[in-house]
Amino acid sequence: MLALSNLHAEGDGFVPPSTNDFNLPPISESISWLTKPVLLVFLSVILVSVFFVLSSRKAAVVPSKLQFAGESIYAFVRNDLARDVIGHDFMRFVPYLFTLFTFVLTNNIFGIVPFLQFPAMSHVGFPYVLAVFTFVVFHYVGIRKQGLGKYLKEIAFMPGVPKPVYILLTPIELATFFLVRPLTLSLRLFANMFAGHLLLLVFIMGGDYMMHDSHLIMKLFSPFSFAFGIALTFFEFMVQCLQAYIFTLLTALYIAGALADEH
Repeated sequence: MLALSNLHAEGDGFVPPSTNDFNLPPISESISWLTKPVLLVFLSVILVSVFFVLSSRKAAVVPSKLQFAGESIYAFVRNDLARDVIGHDFMRFVPYLFTLFTFVLTNNIFGIVPFLQFPAMSHVGFPYVLAVFTFVVFHYVGIRKQGLGKYLKEIAFMPGVPKPVYILLTPIELATFFLVRPLTLSLRLFANMFAGHLLLLVFIMGGDYMMHDSHLIMKLFSPFSFAFGIALTFFEFMVQCLQAYIFTLLTALYIAGALADEH
């Protein structure tokens, strides 16, 4: 968790966590961009790569526990997120969806891992980049299948709609496909990770503050604050997994829509 030494700043009053607690200083003064979130992103790439290399290195008909875990994750993304959503042409998108899901999930779970305890996706820049990748992929897929002119025409002028309605509908559709989708995709992930981690900070740091307070009543309430913090950790784990799933699911839905004859 973030340093608890800030608790007693400004006298003896409790200073609640804020957005400033997410702006971490560089690990090395000589490398200004190397902050903890950046390091965690690199660490997630290493961990995901090593895990799946090890789980598939000695593949057998009767899988080991490690192989079973790796195959289960892959099968979940391939079957539930790619095949069931995209359809017959799903296999070429499995590598991207699989990478996206495991990357987001790992960086989310970092928020409750002891000594790391910071979800990298609570820095909005990372979800923005992932949303841009998804934005490029599903538009590229649609343009490649439909052709640029037909693709843009079907977005701007939905078939079967009375022509006067286009005055209102066309700007909405263009904004939805080129602005709203990437923004909501990234901000949903960021907001959930940011809010969840901030909530954990409130209870854990508040419990620590009350435990060191001179008033007995405050000391008696500190275990309840810690208990809420622990309970919220399990809830946060569920949210972290759910947000990785939602981000990947929406990506698959956007790709499926771009592949459809009418989108």
